[in-house]
Amino acid sequence: MAPPNIKLSSGHEMPQVGFGLWKVDNATCADTVYNAIKVGYRLFDGACDYGNEKEAGEGVARAIKEGIVKREDLFLVSKLWNSFHDGDKVEPIVKKQLADWGIDYFDLFIVHFPVALKYVDPATAYPPGWTSTSGKVELSNATIQETWTAMEGLVNKGLAKSIGMSNFQGSLILDLLRYAKIRPATLQIEHHPYLVQPTLLQLAEAEGIAVTAYSSFGPQSFVELGWEKAADTPVLFEHPAVTKLAEKYGKTPAQVLLRWSTQRGLAVIPKSNNEKRLQQNLEVTGFDMEKAELESISALDRHLRFNNPTDYLGTLHIFA
Repeated sequence: MAPPNIKLSSGHEMPQVGFGLWKVDNATCADTVYNAIKVGYRLFDGACDYGNEKEAGEGVARAIKEGIVKREDLFLVSKLWNSFHDGDKVEPIVKKQLADWGIDYFDLFIVHFPVALKYVDPATAYPPGWTSTSGKVELSNATIQETWTAMEGLVNKGLAKSIGMSNFQGSLILDLLRYAKIRPATLQIEHHPYLVQPTLLQLAEAEGIAVTAYSSFGPQSFVELGWEKAADTPVLFEHPAVTKLAEKYGKTPAQVLLRWSTQRGLAVIPKSNNEKRLQQNLEVTGFDMEKAELESISALDRHLRFNNPTDYLGTLHIFA
């Protein structure tokens, strides 16, 4: 059963379950995307700093060439990296990213983090990272308003059908909404039972902004990066609150975690290289848990954020 779509404020529809391309190896990325399309995935969530957009595009092109899908059947998402926030740098980098993907438009293009870094020419260093050519983290003076105005230009020129934001917090969202001529259609956030962020979800709902959860399995994504904080955190797949429900519903712990998000109206973008798990992750809207069961998972909240630049850069305290 294909997952339902979420209606966006932009008038477009977004699949509720997609495939996240973060940390997908370049060597396997084209095949992974192609296979995921064959299994039934239609939303692919990428970013230029993932460094695999060309390969993702090759997988898409292969599926289109073989007639498995048409371009309009897919919902392709990418993100604006921090070093391209200056108003005049937004459109050129988006055109480069579209060329890498081999497509004419993104269905959704997102501001990756609410922080502007000093511009680094893609011809010099690409994919981009947190540091400038000096090897240091250096800020740009671009405001979020300057960046958002350039993002709106992408919609007006047909380079993106919808625009959104990622890793933004409440006060900044409210500020952006004051001047946005085109409202953000989506907000992408780290969201799992150890980081529930209920107030931020309330704000998004009140403002008609769809929320996409990343890192739905909590520490799982970060253990392989060697992050101590993740290694010291109990694995959600083995947590009794999750395994008990998996047993009750005849589902995997991963399916329970994804259903906890989707049943509460969020979109999810898990990834897997295993074809069976790919299929299982896609089939997470076909059963319902009881309200008290959803709440029992939410009760695991520890306000524990793994994707925090403060932890891995020692600066850029975005979530202060």
